[in-house]
Amino acid sequence: MRTDLNRHLTSPLTAVRNLGILAHVDAGKTTVTERILYLTGTTHKRGEVHNGTTVTDFDPQERDRGITIFAAAVSCAWDGHRINLIDTPGHVDFSDEVERSLRVLDGAIAVFDAVAGVEPQSESVWRRADRHGVPRIAFVNKLDRAGADLDTAVESIRERLHPAPLVVQLPIGTEDGFSGVVDLLRMRSLVWADGSDTVEEGPVPEGLREEAHRRRRLLEEAVAELHPVALEEFCDRSTVSAATLTSALRDLTRTGEGVVVLCGSAYRNRGIEPLLEAVVAYLPSPLDVPAVRGTDSGAAQERLADSEAPFAGLVFKVNATATGRLTYVRVYSGTIDKGEAVLDVGARRTERISRILRVQADRYAELDRAVAGDIVALVGPKSARAGATLCAPAAPLLLEPPVVADPVVSVAVEARRSIDTDRLVSALARLREEDPSLTVRTDSETGQTVLSGMGELHLEVAVEKIRRAQGLEVAVGRPRVAYRETVTRRVSGLVYRHVKQEGGAGQFAHVVLDVEPLEADPSGVEGSATGFEFRSSVVGGRVPQEYVRAVEAGCRDALAEGPIGGHPVTGLRVTLTDGATHPKDSSEMAFRTAGRLGLREALRAGAMELLEPVVEVTVTVPDDAVGGVLGDLAARRGRVSGSLTRVGAAVITATVPLVELFGYATRLRSRTQGRGVFTTRPTGYAPAPSRSSDGMASQ
Repeated sequence: MRTDLNRHLTSPLTAVRNLGILAHVDAGKTTVTERILYLTGTTHKRGEVHNGTTVTDFDPQERDRGITIFAAAVSCAWDGHRINLIDTPGHVDFSDEVERSLRVLDGAIAVFDAVAGVEPQSESVWRRADRHGVPRIAFVNKLDRAGADLDTAVESIRERLHPAPLVVQLPIGTEDGFSGVVDLLRMRSLVWADGSDTVEEGPVPEGLREEAHRRRRLLEEAVAELHPVALEEFCDRSTVSAATLTSALRDLTRTGEGVVVLCGSAYRNRGIEPLLEAVVAYLPSPLDVPAVRGTDSGAAQERLADSEAPFAGLVFKVNATATGRLTYVRVYSGTIDKGEAVLDVGARRTERISRILRVQADRYAELDRAVAGDIVALVGPKSARAGATLCAPAAPLLLEPPVVADPVVSVAVEARRSIDTDRLVSALARLREEDPSLTVRTDSETGQTVLSGMGELHLEVAVEKIRRAQGLEVAVGRPRVAYRETVTRRVSGLVYRHVKQEGGAGQFAHVVLDVEPLEADPSGVEGSATGFEFRSSVVGGRVPQEYVRAVEAGCRDALAEGPIGGHPVTGLRVTLTDGATHPKDSSEMAFRTAGRLGLREALRAGAMELLEPVVEVTVTVPDDAVGGVLGDLAARRGRVSGSLTRVGAAVITATVPLVELFGYATRLRSRTQGRGVFTTRPTGYAPAPSRSSDGMASQ
């Protein structure tokens, strides 16, 4: 214990913070990032999203569209600490970028709009951070907007995200008059004058002293309920000191029991200094998070964040630039030097590192080495993909890669000129390498090349990237959604015998299968279940275990194409109840074939249902356009689940089939004279109407 403590106190890793900026689209993530870079002296001019001058949104498409599309890493220094920061996308179509970033982060800043509070994608990225165990602090942004209210935003955090929000600031002024905050821990005011980039510290304003003391008391009580040391001090002294509060807030943040809430206006550069202080005070260093876990030859191992340990790092992003291929890596343990050889564990290939770069979005600084806790870009690896593990050849360790979501929308793409076909194939391969959430396949019936992704915008961006980067003219077909098929009725005791004899050793496998629907996932919608389960109830060794595994593999093969329209099959459980073998002709191949063909026969014999992807749509429209928007949603098979009124606008939440939302942005703009906006969040699959099943199955 003492050795670990001494290591923690003396290690330079205690001054490192690896964090991300998470939020719903247009909550102000990129502006917060820009102000952090400006205040830390990394940049000398404040970048603005609306002017296309931001550091992290450097891609031409990001500047044209005014949104973050690609996760961008930057590095800066504050108060003796190195902050490696990743600005993540807020649009749902690019959630895979968020997933891969969260996999390598130690902490995060969750940004919320002071008017809108928790929005759909805010909730989605928060849940992702929960799954990865990433500690967060919250920043309620845009307090200078009309209708901004810190208490309402905090209540939405409590109700929709369910942590204990621990508010450590009180705003000074409201809406356009917002000028600063009261620091409830130190009971001081922090004020930013108009046109000034510096903060002025002073006493709590006379008119806010009573409210500040009341809120300080509420903070002490909330912390004491959650932290034993704070509770003991509160009981002894009827108060909690600033030092104890700070220590308790750090502990509660890192365990996830509470979330520290700060506020400000990033656009006006108000509230960023306290936010940086909170990052240093509350979010963990690489030494404060659990040791990274991996496997070596199937055996579980752990690696501490120690520069003396063997090197291990996870690739979370690959970017092909005009000057070469960049492989972004989070270094979890050990040290890597320029010119050193590393092992790509998954590919079983050794790569040599020719350059190590400290990343500043689209700019880079050369390094001679990278150590545990660093986030850097490597030049040299040729085959490492996102999710790959790089490690010391003498100490292999395979880390768990980020989860890649299944695509939900597809388009057919082809080169307008036949001579460009090979170039298009190469460009699509490069896209797939950079973005694992994109898939490329050839349609077996039409011979078309099909590009699949997470949404219309995702595919638009991918195709536009090909056009701009490669100078290719590409024809794109109408978007199509990814349907699924599922079982609705149990099939029991289906017998399938696979017998094949063509001279020499033959093939024999006898299986008996039960097929039934899976119970609905509570997080799904309309009772739709997803996934696949395989069980074996065979007794007496009638089917050896290695053949049982082969039957399971064959059943998984059969899930690729269902009987309705060739869509993937999901939401079912298969039980192997009996079987028989032949002393000479049985083999794993024979039982895999029997599993595949037997399940296909069972699916044809049972009742199947077509499933379509559905999304939660949140539409914000002027009050005078509500009726038309509701009627349009109903025509799109939407089911309204909630609505609320804000200043001069209504917010409507509905569940709508994804296929019905193609072209909705244009329709909404025309119905609201350009004043309506909407966002979506995937919620699962639901049964498609029987009247249109045939038409949809043919898509």
